[in-house]
Amino acid sequence: MSPSPRSPLSRRRVSPRRRTATVALAGVAALIAAAVQSGAATAAPAAPLPGKANPAHSSVRLTAAQRAGLIREADAGRADTARSIGLGAQEKLVARDVVKDGDGTLHTRYERTYAGLPVLGGDLVVDTAPSGATQRVVKASGATLKVSGLTPAVPKATAERRAVARAKQLGGTRSAAGTVRTVIWAATGKPVLAHETVVGGLQDDGTPSELHVVTDAATGEKLYEYQGIRTGVGNTQYSGQVPLTTTQSGSTYTLTDGDRGGHKTYNLNRGTSGTGTLFSQGADTWGNGTVSDPATAGADAHYGAAITWDFYKDTFGRSGIKNNGVGAYSRVHYGNSYVNAFWSDSCFCMTYGDGSGNADPLTALDVAGHEMSHGVTSNTAGLNYSGESGGLNEATSDIFGTGVEFYANNASDPGDYLIGEKIDINGDGTPLRYLDKPSKDGASKDNWYSGIGGVDVHYSSGPANHFFYLLSEGSGAKVIDGVSYDSPTADGLPVTGIGRAKALQIWYRALTTKWTSTTNYSGARTGTLAAAGELYGTTSAEYAAVQDAWAGVGVGTRPGGDTGTSYESTTPVAIPDNGPAVTSDITVSGRSGNAPSNLRVAVNITHTWRGDLVIDLVGPSGTSYRLKNFSSSDSGDDVDETYTVNASAEPANGTWKLKVQDQAAQDKGTLNSWKVTFP
Repeated sequence: MSPSPRSPLSRRRVSPRRRTATVALAGVAALIAAAVQSGAATAAPAAPLPGKANPAHSSVRLTAAQRAGLIREADAGRADTARSIGLGAQEKLVARDVVKDGDGTLHTRYERTYAGLPVLGGDLVVDTAPSGATQRVVKASGATLKVSGLTPAVPKATAERRAVARAKQLGGTRSAAGTVRTVIWAATGKPVLAHETVVGGLQDDGTPSELHVVTDAATGEKLYEYQGIRTGVGNTQYSGQVPLTTTQSGSTYTLTDGDRGGHKTYNLNRGTSGTGTLFSQGADTWGNGTVSDPATAGADAHYGAAITWDFYKDTFGRSGIKNNGVGAYSRVHYGNSYVNAFWSDSCFCMTYGDGSGNADPLTALDVAGHEMSHGVTSNTAGLNYSGESGGLNEATSDIFGTGVEFYANNASDPGDYLIGEKIDINGDGTPLRYLDKPSKDGASKDNWYSGIGGVDVHYSSGPANHFFYLLSEGSGAKVIDGVSYDSPTADGLPVTGIGRAKALQIWYRALTTKWTSTTNYSGARTGTLAAAGELYGTTSAEYAAVQDAWAGVGVGTRPGGDTGTSYESTTPVAIPDNGPAVTSDITVSGRSGNAPSNLRVAVNITHTWRGDLVIDLVGPSGTSYRLKNFSSSDSGDDVDETYTVNASAEPANGTWKLKVQDQAAQDKGTLNSWKVTFP
């Protein structure tokens, strides 16, 4: 399930790429955002009542006309905004969305162009005070936007040919691309002139394909790729008998919801293209609760769309997926025995298969919420569907799909922290995913680690899902509404939850005002802490819980730093440019037995291109544990990370080494300090 066609159910791999978001800060909001990285509370907004969101820093509900008016105003002043934030003469902004806070602060999301060309990875958010002063700018890429030339050496036809060949390797069926356009690629390092090719058709499991391939226009090298399809009274199959909003014309009723932006539900009748036929009949009772009546799946999908609309409106004040009061549409009975569901930006619609043997349509409530939430992500942060940002994209749909299910309060499908538990996609009655311990599905990751950006986005979503569960409910074994959960933590320390309602508000505010297309897990932590600080204050229990929950999945540390016994080296070690590895030693003594399975290794390195670095921990036995891999697309500066290592095979006492090597030219740095902490 996903944003343009993307499915949370898919098992397809996408190209692994890491991204780094750059944050430019100024003023009070900047101090809060800067402080969250270290956990310090150097500045705070006006203190709200304990446990209550501060209305001054909560988004207000805008009508579609009010939102459109603010976007028009932002667009009218875009030239002044571009100059005020230091953009170059060839750079222009295009306003895409505006969020307004109770105190009048505006969070305006822009796309960027350079010499008239779209800039992929050029999106940014500008926070403006009621006075008109710029408070903060969050950029998807901090690189200076400049390219050597605007005339491609590699023609579009060559880029198209290579992209079509790549699509066929992945099971695609088309012999030509749908579109090819020249762009500036700025998402993964130094900006370059490039071609973006989109290849349609079908993937090998019958899912529509919108493969995006970005090619260097000077060399023909593939820079990036991702799959644009994101895959996950009515008598319904999963939610029982429910009320449906329909439209009557004469003696005929249709599945048209006039109360929710005109959302319509169509029957594809096993087809794989087009809109299908609008569900229409003479009586206003739809389906019989089984697959024998095609209208049953239609009722499930129509109900799911209505509940998702109401969830976003009542929980966040959002009017539809685009927040403009316009409904999407749903298509059911896609293909024959198609075991998936997906969201597509291009049709602005949800599509559902009927499952194995056409026996279990994928129209369950949390699946519907997941799919439409891909559309919300696409129209807010626009998280790229690959690497760490792709995992966050998928997790956002799981998180809000869970919120939709709890919001519905439906006795036939009660809320839980399981995804797809009703659709039996595994054939053994087990859910598709588990938020309390993602690894229970056999593939998802519980905690963040340096290589997680190379994992399929449906599995790299695990740490974010796990974070949300910990923030909502806390760690350890418990039973919630009859379902048993047992959530561990990466650092072995407990987490106390703040409740699902607050966790949802924090995630949504980060998504809509703090994150960009390239946000990674570190950036997600920064954004959620900034959101929690604005809503509840930086000295609040909610703020501390966000820190605890991220530490519980291996991202950052807890308030006050590490808990446990630490051994540290503060002797600086120079890291030669593209040279041999250097090491720094720490001697541990006086401990008994082996090291723990959650040994924490904090590393502080100053470096001008962190992607060049490979970092290993070497235990007393001589065994190496990889902390960070080389990545040509990891363009950020410095390394200030805490890694969790299963070192239980190592004796605790002895000499521990940190080994660092710079594996590419033009950048050098210094290992400032590092420490190991035994919880």
